[in-house]
Amino acid sequence: MKEIILIKNGELALKGLNRNTFEDILVKNMKKKLSDLGSFAFTKGQSTIMVDPVDNDIDLDDAVERLSKVFGIAALSRACVCEKDFAVIKKTAAEYLEEQLEDAKTFKVEAKRSDKKFPLKSPEICRETGGYILSKFHNLRVDVHNPDIIVTVEVRDKYAFVRGNNIKGAGGMPTGTSGRAGILISGGIDSPVAAYMMAKRGIELCAVHFASPPYTSELAEMKVMELLKKVAKYSGVITTYVVPFTQIQEAIRDLCPEEYFTIIMRRIMMMISEKIALNQNCSALITGESVGQVASQTIYALACTDCAVNIPVFRPCIGMDKEEIIAISRKIDTFETSIQPYEDCCTVFTPKHPKTRPHIDDVLKAEKSIENLEALMADAINNAKKVIIR
Repeated sequence: MKEIILIKNGELALKGLNRNTFEDILVKNMKKKLSDLGSFAFTKGQSTIMVDPVDNDIDLDDAVERLSKVFGIAALSRACVCEKDFAVIKKTAAEYLEEQLEDAKTFKVEAKRSDKKFPLKSPEICRETGGYILSKFHNLRVDVHNPDIIVTVEVRDKYAFVRGNNIKGAGGMPTGTSGRAGILISGGIDSPVAAYMMAKRGIELCAVHFASPPYTSELAEMKVMELLKKVAKYSGVITTYVVPFTQIQEAIRDLCPEEYFTIIMRRIMMMISEKIALNQNCSALITGESVGQVASQTIYALACTDCAVNIPVFRPCIGMDKEEIIAISRKIDTFETSIQPYEDCCTVFTPKHPKTRPHIDDVLKAEKSIENLEALMADAINNAKKVIIR
């Protein structure tokens, strides 16, 4: 039996005249994801993309697993290709889905007849296929509301397809259809989730991580790289910059009032990230901040942080509580890595009593205490380490 993978592109079906552009980018992303598995042919049609393995020895289980993490895919399924002969179709349905039908208790049949010349209409296909399956599998009964398995028959122009239950896709928009943005990535729970959520809306990611040796260890940096690898399974390649931040943090500690340590640190991180992001053709920054979660994430502190840069700052976790963020981190497999006990630079020189309602004039006055700040930032950017995460 010849098997293919059927891709349902969901949200893209709502696009207008530029729908083909979105679909072309989705196909490009799928090709990248499957590039080392073998050769595939991709055919677009009727809100579905058919992924046809050209080589006979391709691992379709692996291919389905990879494609389930590609943004822009609402659902996917393995399907069997057969002749547009109803006797062949109903026999193929019983044989191809034999294992699933034997394990199920209830089923229903759905039919989609794109070829209106096919002699049987959709209700007749459903009725006749269902009757044939019942005659072969006595463990089954029909349940049209909540079946264990849905047997779908699609009759198209050249062939017919038979498939079982859909596999839920990653959803969202294809990566690269909404521009580029820089994600400030730490080793915590929130920022990898923020990266995933914005990538899901079609944004291509560039990452900036701040390291402060000897206050932060090499293990902390390795932890961040592992987190980005997990995000990259969904987002695709992430160009990452590891920025040395020790000198700047020590200058903040030595020259600024303690209560402003965190907010000034965050502002400088944003300024450095903006420069790197603009150099990488990014149009926005992304952070994992959530209102009220810590002292630097009050609306007053966030306002002081935002005015440090001239490009938009996206905060997809802004209205979420910790449990909601953790649920997503578990879903994308970053949680266990995030809770490893390797501290990042955000925990260095934490003030005992941080200012929760800072006024921008006071913050700017404190920040000016660092006379050579521009030079320190330029030096940090020039010495940043570039890493390509795949």
